[in-house]
Amino acid sequence: MVERGIRKIRAHVWIEGRVQGVFFRGSAWRMAQNLGITGWIKNRWDGKVEAIFEGEEKAVQKMVDWSRKGPPAAIVEDIQIKWEEWTGSFDSFSAH
Repeated sequence: MVERGIRKIRAHVWIEGRVQGVFFRGSAWRMAQNLGITGWIKNRWDGKVEAIFEGEEKAVQKMVDWSRKGPPAAIVEDIQIKWEEWTGSFDSFSAH
């Protein structure tokens, strides 16, 4: 979606590695707040972290780039990204 010349996008991501128990979700929440991203992030039963990032294209790309490394204690081994259309269905960013 393009709104006033600013393209909005959505990224659905799955992050694998040492990403649970290392403050990944809390750090992602803080980063999302700084970037104006909406959506959510949660730990999965299989040890991965899953997230949806929505917002301005540049901000979402920065969030995805950050997710490739995560906070200092994380070791990201793989990240899968599914680029989707922006839906505008979130008012904020939450960490579950």
